[in-house]
Amino acid sequence: MSFSSENADRSWVAQRLPSKDDQAGLLVLPGLLTYGIFMLYPIMYLIFLSFTNAGGAEDLIRGTYDFIALDNYGRLVQDSQFWTSMGVTWLFVFISVVLKIIFSIALALVFTHDRVRGKRYMRALAIIPLGLPPVFTITVWRQMFSPARFGIANEVWINIGNALGQNPEPIGWFFSRWMAFASYVVTELWLAYAFMLIIIVSALQDVSSELHDAAKVDGAGYLHRFVHVTLPAIKRPVWFASILTGATSFQQFLVPFIFNNGGPSRYNEFILLYGYREAFQSPPRMGIGAAIMVIALIFIGIFMWINVRKGRLAEGLSEQ
Repeated sequence: MSFSSENADRSWVAQRLPSKDDQAGLLVLPGLLTYGIFMLYPIMYLIFLSFTNAGGAEDLIRGTYDFIALDNYGRLVQDSQFWTSMGVTWLFVFISVVLKIIFSIALALVFTHDRVRGKRYMRALAIIPLGLPPVFTITVWRQMFSPARFGIANEVWINIGNALGQNPEPIGWFFSRWMAFASYVVTELWLAYAFMLIIIVSALQDVSSELHDAAKVDGAGYLHRFVHVTLPAIKRPVWFASILTGATSFQQFLVPFIFNNGGPSRYNEFILLYGYREAFQSPPRMGIGAAIMVIALIFIGIFMWINVRKGRLAEGLSEQ
């Protein structure tokens, strides 16, 4: 009798214990809550603000703002600064990603070549930028591009000019639109190349040596093997790294903000810096700033979706 009663108690307990599927759901619940609090809620609040005429922080605290539907978006479409910021941001993304791909592949080929000695130490030195705080790195690069005569960038420029028999003047890097833009691109290259380098080096190490040996037997030279063997083998990792660094470049805020606040005359004001200035600088217009950030979010989402689809990076996920 006691034996059957004990079995009944065990079955009763087992019925009330969560199933394996329920246990899995409980395990991911903290992550879902964290994601909802720190990601979904701010995005939803940002979208809500974009439909209001909220000004500064006092309006948000007191609730003294009105719902104005799509008026903020209509104003942005008519604002020339919005299109200037969007255009210069995408130009920055395109140029910086292309340069990062070229520079990272070139370094990766050196770091994986059989005849190069000390590759392990060179790789360790090459990824140092990943370990430095971005604000510190950008501030150092700002000093390097100082318009003063003895700034490092001007010293290099003048020494090259003197070697060519010229007598160049120091460049006011932050006072010319395209010189300032070039300084942004160089700094972004330094900030992000290490990430791409790690991925490309890993991809190069997975390229089959048998393919290169077969190409050598067929009489293919180094350049031919690089174009027809190496590049196809590393195409998808390079594409993956390019998407991530491209998205990061689109969200670049610190470089123009620290260098010259997106100058001169707001010509180099990237889209996030534009949204920040509209939201927080005098007079603060958080409704407009929120609308700018929503548009930026939509653009970066479309950018990621198109590139993932085009690069076929999600193949096989639906089958798992």
